[in-house]
Amino acid sequence: MNPTATTEGARDGAGPARAEDLAAALLTQEARRDPYPFYARMRREDPVHRSAQGIWYLTRYSDVEAALGDLRLSNDRDRMTRAYTALGGDLKALSRLTDRLGRVMSNTDPPDHARLRKLANRAFTARRVESLRDRVQGIVDGLIDEAVAAGPTMDLVEAVASPLPMAVVCELFGIPDEDLPQVKTWFRRFGRLSEDIDASEAAIEQYEEYLARLVRRRRADPGDDLISALVATQAKDDRLTDSELLSTCFVLITAGDETTTHLVGNGMLALLRHPAQLARLRADPALARPAVEELARYDTPTQAIVRVVAEDLTIGGRTLREGELAYLFLAATNRDPERFHDPDRLDLTRPGNRPLSFGNGPHFCLGGPLAKLQAEVAVGTLVRRLPHLRLTDEAALDWRPNPLQRRLTALPVTY
Repeated sequence: MNPTATTEGARDGAGPARAEDLAAALLTQEARRDPYPFYARMRREDPVHRSAQGIWYLTRYSDVEAALGDLRLSNDRDRMTRAYTALGGDLKALSRLTDRLGRVMSNTDPPDHARLRKLANRAFTARRVESLRDRVQGIVDGLIDEAVAAGPTMDLVEAVASPLPMAVVCELFGIPDEDLPQVKTWFRRFGRLSEDIDASEAAIEQYEEYLARLVRRRRADPGDDLISALVATQAKDDRLTDSELLSTCFVLITAGDETTTHLVGNGMLALLRHPAQLARLRADPALARPAVEELARYDTPTQAIVRVVAEDLTIGGRTLREGELAYLFLAATNRDPERFHDPDRLDLTRPGNRPLSFGNGPHFCLGGPLAKLQAEVAVGTLVRRLPHLRLTDEAALDWRPNPLQRRLTALPVTY
């Protein structure tokens, strides 16, 4: 399918393709390489689109921003499971994983969500995140040193973007350095849940047992790490169960890994493809912080998030019925010309830049500030320390086959 030809056809009066093609198009190889022309077409032709499978696709900034704050669109695990089951989905892997995790804040609605979020907010403060800046800088410098010593080329994702968040989260949670290889192994197995359920479940069980031991140690001997802070918060709130505490630790440690990796990877690719913007950042290192906001807008790792309709509601003149699924395409909203001037242009000094890359409303990504801090340090340091950084093979770039995520398999560069 050629999105340019389709768009031109619509302009010439030929009319859009069949409605179901709008959703199906996102699964094509062409959309995997570049989904943004497809999002533009969806916003223009049917911004509140119901697919042939009965799933809603929302692509306008105003609609998605409102939807993210609307409690009639639920993130509840049980509702989500029923909705997928009604569509005939095979939820064996998903249900076994969510049974392990329990009812954590990322798959609950108010009032449980508010109670669990309050727990995490008390421990995961802006001050605590900012206090990690020097440590993040040291980790990034060490990773770059290792990559440079290894030779004139590297896979930037493997060498810097992937190991960075794991090292940082272990620092934040007080996970000993000697345990890092084992934690990485567990994380890799989580990612293969759909391929090998038994191996993934075994990894989850082992990881939970490991976290439970850490929690017991922090109760006996508190430190200055996030697990100790969560344990202290639980002691002040007897409504928080041990299971909820453990699940909160699990989610907070696990959730930011892939997002941070691909915020750095996607962001560096965008800069390497836009040498004028790269030169601008290199000339003014103070641009690193706003640059990350723009890089997250331009090519966000989380392309869409899923909600289930808990109560009938109307969006954009369409009625979404209870029990239906809605995909909120954050990446599409971030290129909405009604919200962003010249949205397909990368502009590190874009004024009034408020993308929805980390969501909005009650489920706004708790780890967003930490992900942004890591990306700010990593991108700024790579640009400063490697002045001749460039892509080695544009044609070799490939993306993982998941339309809800935008993640490079590798980023080959020379320096």
